[in-house]
Amino acid sequence: MTMTHSTTAERPRLADLFSLSGATGPLIGLVLLCIFLSFATDSFFTMRNLLNVLDQITVLGIMAVGMTLVILIGGIDLAVGSVLALAMMVMGYVANVAGFPLGLAIIVALACAAASGAVSGLLITLFNVPAFISTLAMMSIARGLANMITDGQQIVGFPAWFSMLAFIRHWGFLTTTVAVMLIVFALGWFFLRYTSAGRSLYAIGGNPEVARLAGINVSLMTVGVYVVSSLLAGLGGVVLAMRLDSVQPTAGFTYELDTIAAVVIGGTSLSGGQGGIVGTIIGVLIIGVLRNGLNLLGVSPFTQAVVIGVVIALAVAAEAFKKR
Repeated sequence: MTMTHSTTAERPRLADLFSLSGATGPLIGLVLLCIFLSFATDSFFTMRNLLNVLDQITVLGIMAVGMTLVILIGGIDLAVGSVLALAMMVMGYVANVAGFPLGLAIIVALACAAASGAVSGLLITLFNVPAFISTLAMMSIARGLANMITDGQQIVGFPAWFSMLAFIRHWGFLTTTVAVMLIVFALGWFFLRYTSAGRSLYAIGGNPEVARLAGINVSLMTVGVYVVSSLLAGLGGVVLAMRLDSVQPTAGFTYELDTIAAVVIGGTSLSGGQGGIVGTIIGVLIIGVLRNGLNLLGVSPFTQAVVIGVVIALAVAAEAFKKR
């Protein structure tokens, strides 16, 4: 009896493991892409290049976790790239122009980013503004404020220790920026898998009215999700400032598209209620590896945009096909 029960219990797990309905499909795509690039170029499958890929996806990875939460509830956040720029400029102004400690400047920048998300969330919940419109408006507002802070000028020159966080490899491979990304991944995965609030997001994405009748505070969760998305966009701006040793109001341009692409490629449904952090991680890696590989192959940036657009279209088409 025990053996029969054990065997029966294992079958769903094996079926889930090899099912293309979750993150397995994107994972297969990532493996095939890595195999192709390993044969197409000699420098792809080297430790130095693989570490460079990790460094290059840090900002995208951090922002993609927040976007995953937004898309899981059936929303969209078009403002993350502009919020990233706003957070960068606030940090640079408070630290380098106003003369306050950099630590305090980072806190103020993250608070401004979170406030931007709160405004978007309140527009959606209190005034029934569609998420597309509210975040589109916030995208314009945040980008405008980022330019107003210094009249469109960049700010350069942060403390050496701040910039070194993006370049010093602890134990020979782990930079602080990559560590921050991994921590955000872990927290996002734990939140969705092991907390009731995380499970509530799936319920809201599946049917908001049913979720409300089940006792879930849909409005509060929605505002919270947009706050977290903007907060992580602000954190991405801080990480990007570490990498560039400067802040500029034009930073983060089109990042919202890359972030949405990573989440969708990772298998999270645009209609909400399906997906997760594991798939998003794979989607981020696919975009990072694809861009890195195309650079190694000497493909022009214009062609790269076309290729990534095709990949996004295929990912969405695959999702629609699975639902038929």
